[in-house]
Amino acid sequence: MAGGKETARQKMIGIMYLVLLAMLALNVSDLVLKAFRNINDSLNTSKENVGNNITQLLRNYESTKAKESGDNLLKLNRAKEAQKIGEDLISYIDNLQKKIAADGFDENGDLVQKNNLDIGQNIMGNDAENKEGKKLQAKINETGKKLAALLQADEGKPTFVLQALDPAKPKAGEPKTWTGNNFGEGVPLAAFRTILTMIQNDAKNMEADIINKILADKPIVVLDQFEAVAVAPTSYVIQGQPYKAEIYLTASDSKSSPDISVNGNKVPTDKGKGVYTGGTGSVGTFTWKGTIRVKERNGNIKTYETKPQTYQVAAPSATVSSDKLNVIYAGIPNPFTISAPGFPSVNATISGGSLSGSGGKYMINVPGSLVGKEVSISVTGTNDGKTVNLGAPKFRVKAIPAPVAKVGGYGGGDIASVQLKSESEI
Repeated sequence: MAGGKETARQKMIGIMYLVLLAMLALNVSDLVLKAFRNINDSLNTSKENVGNNITQLLRNYESTKAKESGDNLLKLNRAKEAQKIGEDLISYIDNLQKKIAADGFDENGDLVQKNNLDIGQNIMGNDAENKEGKKLQAKINETGKKLAALLQADEGKPTFVLQALDPAKPKAGEPKTWTGNNFGEGVPLAAFRTILTMIQNDAKNMEADIINKILADKPIVVLDQFEAVAVAPTSYVIQGQPYKAEIYLTASDSKSSPDISVNGNKVPTDKGKGVYTGGTGSVGTFTWKGTIRVKERNGNIKTYETKPQTYQVAAPSATVSSDKLNVIYAGIPNPFTISAPGFPSVNATISGGSLSGSGGKYMINVPGSLVGKEVSISVTGTNDGKTVNLGAPKFRVKAIPAPVAKVGGYGGGDIASVQLKSESEI
């Protein structure tokens, strides 16, 4: 095999070497082609099993649940439509299988032309628009969309998605299209057949996935009691602020005992309704969320969650006032309590004198120059970033009454000497 003039013996050795390599290649190729046949047989078995399960499921549903209600009959019709769509694609591929197996099979069930590299390529055509490969790609995508469209919103999305799309980012040296990846040059006919069977198997699996979702049982809930409900974000409204509430109809199952919990803790139920009692041991804003778990007929647990709810706990407060005694004495500290339930931040100012303190407890001082006049205390509250004027009550400023000295209850006049002697203090 070296360059230059070769002897007859060297030429003979070279030819024998080539024959040996060809024989080894044929042996390896035969093992590989046999593996393709085994995979193809396994895929066909799986496809048939899934198809038998679908047929049995539809037959059982038609003889039982479809007779219970019109809704179940509609579901059965949708399931049969899914079966038909899936079978259409499988039949389409069966015709392609017949084309590539036009030369028939041997006694072992293998394609006669199993190692042929041209027949499959001529039929599928790689990326040629007029060949079967491109037509099959379009048929697969169309079938996947039709099957997915049969599902309703409450039935979810298909778990198994059937699609034949061009690779977005092919690796170096790889074909750039779906047809190139599956039906490119150098692929033996046995591999072509196996790939087509694999697509049929995928179609049957998606068909089964769609049918199972359509016929799946819903939660065991019988809505037998209805109630009009009004829900307001808050029952505490400041003058000038709008009061809003949502009004709607609710339905529940009075005979069920669903598993209801709040923030992970189970709450008691009564006639299908959960009763939650929030803690009020401390002041502040608290948030909670309810979770309802309902068991379906197939044994699965369906979970529903409420939107987060909040409530506010305020410290108890009382306001005691007298219309005739709303006064402030000049020259001494006057203690005041100022609070506004529902407002975490409160601010107060006085029109004359000084006001100091925090946390609801304040001290007011006014000078003697304001005796006989009125001062106002303006209060504002802030909640959710909005400041609201809560009023400005007025108070009269009075001087501290002068002290009056008395002896034995007399502030003046005559008193007996005996009584005077018996008094020990003024």
